[in-house]
Amino acid sequence: MIRYFQVGEEGGAAFGYNPEDIVRIGPWLEFGVYAGIVVGFVYAIVEFLFEKLNLSKQATGLVLIEKSFIYLTMLILSSNFIFGLVEVQMDRDLPNHEGWWKDSKVFWLIVFYFIICSLIFSFLKIAKDNFGRGVLFNQLIGKYKKPREERRIFMFLDLKGSTTIAEQLGHYKYSQLIQECFYDLNRVVDNYKGEIYQYVGDEAVISWTFDNGIDNNNCVELFYKFENRLLKKEKYYQKHFGLLPKFKAGLHGGKLIVTEVGTIKKEIAYHGDVINTSARIQGECNKYNQTLLISERLLDKLKLHKYKLESIGNISLKGKEQEVKLFSINQK
Repeated sequence: MIRYFQVGEEGGAAFGYNPEDIVRIGPWLEFGVYAGIVVGFVYAIVEFLFEKLNLSKQATGLVLIEKSFIYLTMLILSSNFIFGLVEVQMDRDLPNHEGWWKDSKVFWLIVFYFIICSLIFSFLKIAKDNFGRGVLFNQLIGKYKKPREERRIFMFLDLKGSTTIAEQLGHYKYSQLIQECFYDLNRVVDNYKGEIYQYVGDEAVISWTFDNGIDNNNCVELFYKFENRLLKKEKYYQKHFGLLPKFKAGLHGGKLIVTEVGTIKKEIAYHGDVINTSARIQGECNKYNQTLLISERLLDKLKLHKYKLESIGNISLKGKEQEVKLFSINQK
């Protein structure tokens, strides 16, 4: 496409037969590296600022319009910088007069190329946000078309006193509270290799592959990192909702079946005793006045030296014939 639009006076020179007409590819590859670094840096800065300033919480259409305007402005500025480098290092006479980009075929070709690449990256990011990390790729390769057995860890995370809070705030304000809490959860979950399986009302279900969950005690560290994030935003929550939200959680791990279900709306589903037991363990938190309970089977795989562990005992969980030994986890 670049050869089709021609660059300056050298259009078609790369296809010439005379040695003096051949354009050396080396300098242009170097120019491509410079361009890639500059444009990539600009793209990364914009994405970082939108995340840092919570601008991504705006309507998706508005975010796309804002980003498009910023990208176009930065492309004009960065193109001037890059063309300046090319003039100096490759001794090329490139346009640099005021408003040169308006009538430049090359510039609009670059813009078109950038838009295509940006749409691809945006699609991948939106897919990751909607499906969860790794889910889209697994669906593309058909990994779970047939049921597969895996070892995974599950955490059922639930808002404490949700019924009372809902009555105090009303359904609209309560929904805003849940939305803000889960936004804060999403800010930390990737750092601990967790995957959001689903949201059910005021409850979030988080999953790890077994190795990722026990690595550096990720499945436990996530809970307290989330709790600390809520504490740091206590003034915000008190100002907007008149309370500091607190969560309770149950942890369990083991083998279960993973498969893809649905046709109109597809999703990865987990079937087995592990996920049911995790939910039941979380349900025991109120009974024993604890915020984090874990099964002995999973606890034996972790090294929780900096936490205070206390045996709750062998507990009969609803729907299970065998008792499960539970432990509470608290910070020292």
